[in-house]
Amino acid sequence: MLDTQTNRHLPALPLLRVNAVHKVFDASNGTIEALRDINMTIEKGEFICVLGASGCGKSTLLRIIAGFEKATRGSVSVYGVDVDRPGPERGMVFQDYALFPWLTIRENINFGPRHRGIPGPDVANLTDRFLAMVGLTAFADRYPHQLSGGMKQRVAIARVLANDTDILLMDEPFGALDALTRSKLQEELIDIWQSTKLTVIFVTHSVEEAVLLADQVIVMTAGPGRVDCQIKIDLPRPRDVSSPEFNAVRRDVTRRLTSHISRNRPAGTIADS
Repeated sequence: MLDTQTNRHLPALPLLRVNAVHKVFDASNGTIEALRDINMTIEKGEFICVLGASGCGKSTLLRIIAGFEKATRGSVSVYGVDVDRPGPERGMVFQDYALFPWLTIRENINFGPRHRGIPGPDVANLTDRFLAMVGLTAFADRYPHQLSGGMKQRVAIARVLANDTDILLMDEPFGALDALTRSKLQEELIDIWQSTKLTVIFVTHSVEEAVLLADQVIVMTAGPGRVDCQIKIDLPRPRDVSSPEFNAVRRDVTRRLTSHISRNRPAGTIADS
C-alpha cells in the first residue's frame, strides 16, 4: 500500500482483524458472557477452521464477523474498515441453508446480483457460472423442496459466491448431512476455495473436519469463549484421513481441544455452538 502524501510504502492491512472482541448477553437471571477478548488476524486466501465444543461461542463470533451481532466491546474490521452491519463482502452459509423456498435454484443464486443492479445478461452469465461450479446446472429450474440436503447446501454456497464475496463464513454447514454427502461436499468446497482464492472461515466441532479442510485451526475454550491456541496445518493437499501424518495432527488438535473441555464450565455461560 502506498501513502500518497509521503510516497512511502505502508504495510499491507490484513483482510480481517478481530480486535479484543467481548460479547455479553442480557438474560432474565443476569448477564451471560459469551466471548472474552477474542483476537484474530486473517489474511486473504486463508482457509480457517474455528473449532470448539458446543457452548464456546464460536457461532456468536461468526455472527459478529458477519455483522449480524454487535460486539459488546472490541471491533472487527475488513481491510481496516470497521464492520457495523452485514455486507456483500462477507457471505454467510448456514447449516439450515436459508434458501428462499418460493424461488427456483437459478433465482436464489441470482437474487443478490439482480438487487445490486447488475445488467441482465451479466446476471445470467454469473448465475450459469456458479450453477456449473456447484454441479447444479441441470437443476436450475427446480425449487429448494425438490432437492436433497447436500444439493441445497450447494445452492447456498453458490448464492454467496454470486455476490462477489471476499470472505465465505460457514457455520457448521455440513453438520446435518449424512457422512457420504458431507465428505463429498468437503472435497467440493476445497475445489471451490482453490479455484476462487476466497478466504474461508469455517465453524465446526469436528476435529477431523477441521484438520481435513484448514490451513490453520483456531481452537476455542469452553465458554466464555476465548482463543486457546492457533495451529497451522502443514499437511499437503489432498489430505488422506487414514494416513499416519493426518492422524498425528488430529491427535494433537484433539489433545488441545479436550484439555479444557473436561474442566467445570464457569457460571454464566451461553448454550451457543
